[in-house]
Amino acid sequence: MGKWSGGNKTVEQTKSTNIILFSGDYDKAMAAYIIANGAAAYDHKVTIFHTFWGLNALRKDNPPAVKKGFLERQFARMMPRGADKMGLSNMNMGGMGPKMIKQVIGKHNAMTMPQLIEMAQEQDINLVACTMTMDLLGLQQEELLDDVTYAGVAAYLADAEDGNVNLFI
Repeated sequence: MGKWSGGNKTVEQTKSTNIILFSGDYDKAMAAYIIANGAAAYDHKVTIFHTFWGLNALRKDNPPAVKKGFLERQFARMMPRGADKMGLSNMNMGGMGPKMIKQVIGKHNAMTMPQLIEMAQEQDINLVACTMTMDLLGLQQEELLDDVTYAGVAAYLADAEDGNVNLFI
């Protein structure tokens, strides 16, 4: 937290980091969560606003069956279920790329996407799912992780308006 003096009083100012996670790529989502966890470790108030393909990071691996229309079922089949099943932005190589990067992550004792998400939850990082995108893609709250906030773009803008760091990934 930064401090500034205004006249006779000292005011504490909380720094904030706001990230829009638009990408559903494993490596980009991993970068967003590494930055978010690092910012939280430096006492920033952190929000990750998940929209469009970034919502895949919040999907449960084995979601319960929910009633969906035809198009919503098709989106659900095409999108990865959970952070650990997302592809790479480059060198996906028919699914071999994510397996290779996970092997490298394990070799270097780095954290996986599910571990980074768990750490974010432990650090009280605000994980927000975009409700408009959920409606468009036919995703329901039961299909996403617990402890997720549901909001629209106005909520993100309210957080970002006073943000010290705003990133689009």
